[in-house]
Amino acid sequence: MATSAVTDADDSQADAVFRALSDRSRRLLLDTLRERNGQTLTELCAGLAMARQSVSKHLAVLEGASLVTTVRRGREKLHYLNPAPINEIAERWISQYDQQRVSALADLKRALEDKT
Repeated sequence: MATSAVTDADDSQADAVFRALSDRSRRLLLDTLRERNGQTLTELCAGLAMARQSVSKHLAVLEGASLVTTVRRGREKLHYLNPAPINEIAERWISQYDQQRVSALADLKRALEDKT
């Protein structure tokens, strides 16, 4: 049986991130936090055509996937974008595919230059 560098916990985390990112409203929330981090629920609701309860549910999914973290400041709960899970996906999936493409192009370039 082959061993993999990826653990079940890594796969579960990636599944949660992909599920969270699959919804357009959640991606919009992440974009809103990317533009201005540290917003309250009220601030997030102001820019969206969604009920407060819907925004809360979407934020809970994003928090469950570790894409959003929160900090309490007095009675306020501030929401912050956590880009680490997206970066982990990029390193695991995108970087590997990019590396193969770059290597293939370099091999092609060498082969074509060698023939001249």
